[in-house]
This record gives sequence, C-alpha cells and structure tokens, in this order.
Amino acid sequence: MISRLRIGTRGSALALWQARWVQTLLNATGAKSELVPIDATGDKELQKPLYEMGVQGIFTKELDHALLAKKVDLAVHSMKDVPTQLPEGIAAVFIPKRGPHADVFLTANPNWEKEKSVIATSSLRRAAQWRYAYPNHQITDIRGNVPTRLKKLKEGNFDGTIMAQAGLVRLDMLPNNAIVLDWMVSAPAQGAILVTGLESNRKLWEQLKKLNHTETESCVTEERSFLRTLEGGCTAPIGAYACIENNRMYFKGCVSQKDGTKQLLFEEDFPLDKKEIGQHAAMKLLKLGAKQLIDG
Repeated sequence: MISRLRIGTRGSALALWQARWVQTLLNATGAKSELVPIDATGDKELQKPLYEMGVQGIFTKELDHALLAKKVDLAVHSMKDVPTQLPEGIAAVFIPKRGPHADVFLTANPNWEKEKSVIATSSLRRAAQWRYAYPNHQITDIRGNVPTRLKKLKEGNFDGTIMAQAGLVRLDMLPNNAIVLDWMVSAPAQGAILVTGLESNRKLWEQLKKLNHTETESCVTEERSFLRTLEGGCTAPIGAYACIENNRMYFKGCVSQKDGTKQLLFEEDFPLDKKEIGQHAAMKLLKLGAKQLIDG
C-alpha cells in the first residue's frame, strides 16, 4: 500500500466529515492518510439552481481530475452526487455502510400544512414530489451547505425546507422537531458514501475491499440502475430506494413531472437472487410514460 494515502474531498463541513469518517476506516486497516480539500463547481456557483447548471458531476468532476492527475489516491463522494457512469480510468474502490437515506422537513411554522407555504429546495426531485403532495405550496430555490441552509431557515425567508437526514445526523445538526418524510422517495444512493480510485491501482483495491459493505452496495447498485435506465441525471425528478429485509430486496422507484401534476410509483419486493431489479422497475415505469414526465 502507498505509505500515506491522499484523500480528495470537497471542502464543505459535510464532505470533510465524510472524508474523516473514511479516514477512521482506513486507520483501522493500518493505512496512514491525509485529506486534500478540493473546490467543486457546485460549491463555487451558488447563485444558480442546480438544475439550471446543466451538467452532471458538478460536485465530483474536480475530484475526478485530481485522481486522474495523480494528485490524490482516493476520492470521497456523497454517492447520490456521482453520475451513474464513472469517468474512464476511475472505479469504485469501496462503499461503506449506508447512513440514513430519508429526506426530512424542517420548519418553524406550526401552520405550514394549512397555509400556502413557501418551501425551499434546490432539488427537482424534492420539489416535484412536494408539489404532488401539496399543490397549493410555492417552491423557492435555496443553495449552500448544511449550516448555511439552516441559517436561512432561521432567518424566516420561507416556511420550511427539505434536507437529507444523513447530512444533518452526521453534523449533529438534526433539529428535534424534524419531520421524516417517509412518503418521499429519496435520491438514488442517498445516505451512501462512495470512495473512488484509479482503475489501474488494483493492488490498492484488493487491500481496501474489506471496507466494502456488501448489502449497501447491492441496494445502491439497483437504485442507480433504475436511474441509469431512465437516463436521468442526478438532478432529475427521479427517486429510488432499496433495502434488504427478511431475506428479500424491497425496491421503491418514483418518477415525477417537474410541476408535480403527475407521478408514477413502483413498489415491490423480490427474492435476493433476482437480477436487475432497478432496470426491471424502470422499464415498468417507462411503459407507463415515465420518459415524458422526466422530459417535462
């Protein structure tokens, strides 16, 4: 193994937490490491909504470039931000055990449900599913890292916001009154972390594969297969969640029209030896008109 592994990471508080957590996993194997913070496009451009930036990999491409230039040995990503097709020369090294996958709703307005509330989110998926559930509410864009979005909520510029439970838990910033949105279908691989490396460095892969959590890998693979089959990017109004219970895989997939007027839902469980569950679910929804909903 390389004497001291260089770990590429975005510079946000959450990204650094995740990179340090990966560091602790590496330390348990006896590997020494250091963090190399790298600015990502999605962190630098905070004025535009994510869906208007028009590119996949806005939170990952700078880390990919650093890997390919051999400036870092590993890169740590929130897996939901990673395009389903990794760049040539880069491969998944390991996926640790997943954290909470759900979205949560944060509000200081006790009457948010009854009023024509303003809800803040930069996610097309969250916005579309929220509009479907609450057609009288208005959606406004919000950008920034976790502490910034919590600060904006406190300032009272809107009635509530939707965030990933995993990030709030990891930063120990989950409010006691947070509402877990068990009806909202989370982004594919939400709550999971992906560690990537150079495809050519197979010796390093072999040494680190013991850190891979097989159950998490199986579930997020099907979720991302669902996304890839629908040809949706990570900003598309597509949700997918898989988990293993009672020796079966439960899979839920959702495609929404951006304005929230229509939604298609797939929900079923399968034996664990069933292949290509995510693709199967996506094909079912494509036959029902999912592509037209995605294209708006």
